Amino acid sequence: MAETSETPARTQDYVERDRACMGPTARIPYYDLVVDHARGALLYDVDGNEYIDLLAAATSANVGHSHPAVVEAICGQAQKVIQCSPAYFYHAPEVELVEKLAAIAPGDTPKKVVFGTSGSDANDAIIKFARAYTGRPYVVSFQGAYHGSTYGSMTLSALSLGMRRKMGPMLPGIYHIPYPDVQRAGVGHLSEQEQAEFFLRPLREMCETYLPADEIACIVMEPIAGDAGIIVPPQAYVDALTAFCRENGILFAVDEINQGMGRTGKWWGIEQFGVEPDLMSVGKSLASGLPLSAIVGKADIMDSLSFPAHIFTTSGNPVCCAAALATIDVIEREGLLARGAELGAYAKERFEDMAARHAIVGGVHGIGLNLGIDIVDPATGEKCALDALKVVYRAFEEGVVIICMAESVLRFQPPLVIEREQLDRALDVLDRVIGEVEAGLVPDSIVPEGTGWESACDAWMCHVKHPGV
Repeated sequence: MAETSETPARTQDYVERDRACMGPTARIPYYDLVVDHARGALLYDVDGNEYIDLLAAATSANVGHSHPAVVEAICGQAQKVIQCSPAYFYHAPEVELVEKLAAIAPGDTPKKVVFGTSGSDANDAIIKFARAYTGRPYVVSFQGAYHGSTYGSMTLSALSLGMRRKMGPMLPGIYHIPYPDVQRAGVGHLSEQEQAEFFLRPLREMCETYLPADEIACIVMEPIAGDAGIIVPPQAYVDALTAFCRENGILFAVDEINQGMGRTGKWWGIEQFGVEPDLMSVGKSLASGLPLSAIVGKADIMDSLSFPAHIFTTSGNPVCCAAALATIDVIEREGLLARGAELGAYAKERFEDMAARHAIVGGVHGIGLNLGIDIVDPATGEKCALDALKVVYRAFEEGVVIICMAESVLRFQPPLVIEREQLDRALDVLDRVIGEVEAGLVPDSIVPEGTGWESACDAWMCHVKHPGV
């Protein structure tokens, strides 16, 4: 368990050395945790403390930390060859991986694959392939979206002022529409079909006034909005949006970097809606956190670009591909899709029970081991960032690692291999800690000075407004 009095000496030493040399843009300020090693859903710091990980390395450790099969695949491939650039040569793990990704991609249309090194460049690839295939210049994404930190993916994103300040001009031809967040828009009283029409209205109006639909190459959507708070859109909206795309010759692309690889109980989040996308970006947990991304698309679309429009020296690296093959095998062999769905339903039930007993829990949303828990001011029902951070820091003192996003949404995304006992222990801690915060037993001072949580919340999550609300 974590020590609660003061930061231990070894941790403090590493933190101070890091702050002296690491640029501030490279780290989101939370607690001082210096990880020494990790196994499954457990983290161990350099001072010997154990933590239950509910973040899964930002969902890049879906099969858990240092899974033996993944480690064995990495070591075995490293002993053969570490790097063999696919720009010039073939290697077996890459060929096997493109076949596997094409096979498990949603839908029956033949697929092809191209690799990169991060989810950011995979989303850049969506822009490239969409423009090349359609011959159209414009791309539409969503307010509240996070797609990455390269210029293309940053421009697709509309989440953070910190991602835009001092960065302009951004990539031209990118437009944004509201994400279908029923709760935040206050349209829960409408039928699902009425909700779909409500949220589709900004796109229709855009196309009727200043953005010709026949010049839009692609609409890029997170099937479940991750950093906006793990928001699940209405089925009717997804159906209406994809119908709009088909009617106007617009490609429909999904960002599966956060929600994919079993996180929702299926291989891909978009499968929860029964839709086959034209293009799909994959990253994070694809190779259990090693630097590998992929763009998976319908074969005719993927044939629209030739060398060297999207190739990187280390993309499709043999070690990373071997890790990805092992990761996929673990998910299949250990039944993690069904397990994630089962444990996710159990966790959601536990959180809904907390919501019934604790007024500061405003709601629970998500699918699978992929949940957002709203922390609110009971008097107003509005987001309460300070209380959310109190929960985060108090839970850390009790040996549970969780963060918040979208101002005050607890981000619950543990590894799919988390043991039931570990899950129960973490949920018990959160239940107790939420009660302490609600009762006023956790002081404001638990949030360290210098964290800058007020400005960080303002900079990290913009306040997305919905027309007509």
